[in-house]
Amino acid sequence: MVKAADSRGTAPGTSPRTRILVVGGGYVGMYTALRLQRCLRADEAEVTVVTPEPYMTYQPFLPEAAAGSISPRHVVVPLRRVLGKCRIVIGEARSIDHAKRTATVTTLATEEEGAGPVHIEYDELVLAPGSVSRTLPVPGLADYAIGFKTVEEAIGLRNHVIEQMDIASSTRDPQVRDAALTFVFVGGGYAGVEALAELEDMARYAARYYHNIKAEDMKWVLVEASDRILPEVGPEMGQYTVRELRNRRIDVRLGTRLESCADRVAVLSDGSRFPTRTVVWTAGVKPHPLLAATDLPRNERGRLVCTAHLTVDGTEHAWAAGDAAAVPDLTAGEPGRECAPNAQHAVRQAKILAENLVASLHGEPLREYSHKYAGSVASLGLHKGVAHVYGRKLKGYPAWLMHRTYHLSRVPTFNRKMRVLAEWTLAGLFKREIVSLGSLEHPRAEFEMAAGGGPKQPPGKPPAPPAGGSAG
Repeated sequence: MVKAADSRGTAPGTSPRTRILVVGGGYVGMYTALRLQRCLRADEAEVTVVTPEPYMTYQPFLPEAAAGSISPRHVVVPLRRVLGKCRIVIGEARSIDHAKRTATVTTLATEEEGAGPVHIEYDELVLAPGSVSRTLPVPGLADYAIGFKTVEEAIGLRNHVIEQMDIASSTRDPQVRDAALTFVFVGGGYAGVEALAELEDMARYAARYYHNIKAEDMKWVLVEASDRILPEVGPEMGQYTVRELRNRRIDVRLGTRLESCADRVAVLSDGSRFPTRTVVWTAGVKPHPLLAATDLPRNERGRLVCTAHLTVDGTEHAWAAGDAAAVPDLTAGEPGRECAPNAQHAVRQAKILAENLVASLHGEPLREYSHKYAGSVASLGLHKGVAHVYGRKLKGYPAWLMHRTYHLSRVPTFNRKMRVLAEWTLAGLFKREIVSLGSLEHPRAEFEMAAGGGPKQPPGKPPAPPAGGSAG
């Protein structure tokens, strides 16, 4: 008689499979799981990936997705297709009790079933939940601002910018028009600079199709608390970027903070006031809140304390990398210095983490993670960019071309690379699309009105649309 498999998916009489739990489906989570499924046999380990979204977002392409240069579906990588040998659980990890090797997870079915959270047991833990936007207690920020970390935010912002141009074109109120055509971006890092530059480039192009809007009618403001932008590309390239943006009539405010954006008025620390319907917040990130709900050691900034082997310091069977992990930078030559929380390190750390986890299961020695920062590239709109790579400084078209070439090489899967390349090729042959599809955010609104119920507000939505949402 054939006996049933036990709770760990192993038939009686055989050695149990190691249960590996990967929390997070971003760079580290996806690349680690991808390498684990390649290096481990099915009878050796079971890999479970818990992630709130069924896809990995390639964030360097978010600005181009917002500008319409790339379709949103090509900015994301479907996890179920890429991780065909892993178990994918769409849900949020709420807490982790590593002493008991248990993670508490809420899934999409939790509320539907009226049941409690799911408890997932594991033998090895890979913690890579990433980061969330770092916000400050600025009045009006929660009501009127929008972030720029997800593909939904990028596409929502694109729709919103075009809708503001529609409002400005149709209104007779000069105050409404000025507020609609004023766009304030807070944060001078990659996300803020690239998002602003790409969207300004797109809006300037779109203005030619409006009979009463010119590019110079729009006001674009970049607010940065420090005295420089894009610190990763170095002081010289950062200063070049400021000059390039100002030459495009973009108001760059260095050493300035956003004090308030209540009542749709952006108030800056230098006393300036900008009535605006658009405030984009890209002022940094912080570790994911999940880390505080674990029994694992964290440093003063809330990141997991890790070793160069990408294990959680002083903890067995726990691994971490990426934004959530404080990994020592062995190439810095400074004791205590950590690797920067960016994609360049995350992808490379994932490879070493997976190989070390496999080596640990096989009783082999572990490798230390060591990577000297290669440099940075940034896009400033179509055919414009800055780069500082291996000591070489580039600007303009060469830097923009390097930006595209580098990120195309890093996009996961050959299929995704070819789709992105095909879109870029077609975009060079045809005109930009400047259509707003803001109604996609509330697809049932028209039907509800036709059915007699009137348009309903989405849960948690304020009566007045926020600056980053649909405002048509």
